[in-house]
Amino acid sequence: MLAFFGLTPSIRLQIFREIHEIVFHGGGGYDWHTIYNMPTWLRKTTFNFINEHFEKINEERYKTENVLTNMTDITTQKIAKPGVLPQQSPSTQAESKPFKK
Repeated sequence: MLAFFGLTPSIRLQIFREIHEIVFHGGGGYDWHTIYNMPTWLRKTTFNFINEHFEKINEERYKTENVLTNMTDITTQKIAKPGVLPQQSPSTQAESKPFKK
């Protein structure tokens, strides 16, 4: 049922969701009444700024996780070794020489 003056339920839900996201993710800088009484253009701009901020954080987190994922072998879940040839350790060199008395 639509009233002549008023908002549809879906638009009201969208507005309340926007208000909640700004208050919840705004870092404690906003309260519900301030956001509710804020002009629409300013509320939408604030919402977009906060959204962009968290998208950048998620992008950086994804890059970091991607680097860590590339360093692990998927089949064994062990950290992959770099392509360095193994060298004889001092203990193996000592074993190959005969012991003198």
